Amino acid sequence: MKATQHSRGGEDGSVVVEFVFLGLLLLIPLTYLVLMFARLQAGTYAVTHAARESGRVFIAASSPSAEGAARAAAELAFEDQGFGGQGTLTISCASLPCLQPQNRITTTARVHVPLPFIPAVARDVIPLEVPVSAEHVTVTDQYRRY
Repeated sequence: MKATQHSRGGEDGSVVVEFVFLGLLLLIPLTYLVLMFARLQAGTYAVTHAARESGRVFIAASSPSAEGAARAAAELAFEDQGFGGQGTLTISCASLPCLQPQNRITTTARVHVPLPFIPAVARDVIPLEVPVSAEHVTVTDQYRRY
């Protein structure tokens, strides 16, 4: 009895090539999605911390330096997540003067998160950034002296 052998017809090793090709074809977009979501998460952390910490610093500071201290705290939060100089902070008070007892101070932080690895030429044509914002309301102490 003779064992029959099947001829592969010159396809030796093509499975490895196909596996590598399909692996790269799926791995590159998946890697880009992970990088994009990581950058968006960093932007979310930046605005959340900037809004919260600037509100806390604002009510803890003395009246003349309150806004400057709050902006410095927000800039530190933006810088911590890699958005230094890109974020904005808006401070609004329910009534004036801002630091009177039981007053509500609203701090709003905003940043535009650019999508990674997009050239500047494409950014000029299509807006390839995601706006992220956070708002935090802080109430001054009831027995605060201003």
